[in-house]
Amino acid sequence: MTARTENLNVVGVDHMPSPVEIKARVPMTGQAAEAVLAGRRALMDILDRKDPRMFVIVGPCSIHDPKAGLDYARRLRKLADDVRDTFHIIMRVYFEKPRTSTGWKGFINDPRMDDSFHIEEGMERGRRFLRDVAELGLPAATEALDPIAPQYYGDLVSWTAIGARTAESQTHREMASGLSTPVGFKNGTDGSLEAAVNGILSASRPHSFLGLSDSGASAIIRTGGNAYGHLVLRGGGGRPNYDTVSIALAEQALTKAKLPRNIVVDCSHSNSWKKPELQPLVMRDVIHQIREGNRSVVGLMVESFIEAGNQPIPADLSQLRYGCSVTDACVDWATTEQMLRKGHEVLRDVLRSRGTA
Repeated sequence: MTARTENLNVVGVDHMPSPVEIKARVPMTGQAAEAVLAGRRALMDILDRKDPRMFVIVGPCSIHDPKAGLDYARRLRKLADDVRDTFHIIMRVYFEKPRTSTGWKGFINDPRMDDSFHIEEGMERGRRFLRDVAELGLPAATEALDPIAPQYYGDLVSWTAIGARTAESQTHREMASGLSTPVGFKNGTDGSLEAAVNGILSASRPHSFLGLSDSGASAIIRTGGNAYGHLVLRGGGGRPNYDTVSIALAEQALTKAKLPRNIVVDCSHSNSWKKPELQPLVMRDVIHQIREGNRSVVGLMVESFIEAGNQPIPADLSQLRYGCSVTDACVDWATTEQMLRKGHEVLRDVLRSRGTA
């Protein structure tokens, strides 16, 4: 009888390997585990104000070519050493892309970029890429979009974002409450802070919800709450929100909610009108605020790749430009290096005496 009432719009159900199967194919290594744990410890210390540095989430808008991604990671690893006394560098490794309507939904969903949707392949290759990055000694950041995905690769992530479109989602708040990483909640696409602040509060509490066990069975997941939720300002509603007034209002909203005044400024998205050439100006403005005494901004986000700009996905994938984003436009490597080195130079002495917010 159920054949008449369920799966009416489902055209196929394919086997997906369980988390434990994917982890067996791409096992954690000691070297990778140390990088992940060190990345998380540093982030928690910064958020707790035990570490005076800032953290910077920097990397491609999305990963589509693991070879170019690792090329970028090796460059970033060397730069991270040079600025480590000011910035804790974390590579942006985003595999899932939320879409307003349609478009490529990311490496895990469609790793071959041809609408074949080999999710099982994307998950394994995505986990392998995260392990490769960790084995370089570089922690990774990602956006949690699919509530099942963290079971497959969450052990290799040091920082997690809940995006502007999902910060209001109860499913994502529950998921965030159980993640092992600090979690940044982005303000809404309209620029409002309410969903993000409520998301941080919700994720800090215990939850029980349906999920997936490592063996692939349905399970009731029970969490203790995540104490390291924080606010990410990304602009919205037709305007940026990294200016002094916007940050002061964000501080007030966090204080009213009895939350730590921990704020990350996303230099991309609406804060730069999605124009990558404006990202250095956003970063420079925020750094100026810190020099003038701001104590609440603890982190920055930058969309960066080897080549500047972005490109459409061609029918002939051999025509893809190496190291150039296929989603949001990015600053190039030379600009990235200049931004981080200049920020390091300006803030090196400022942060040591910054104190707590």
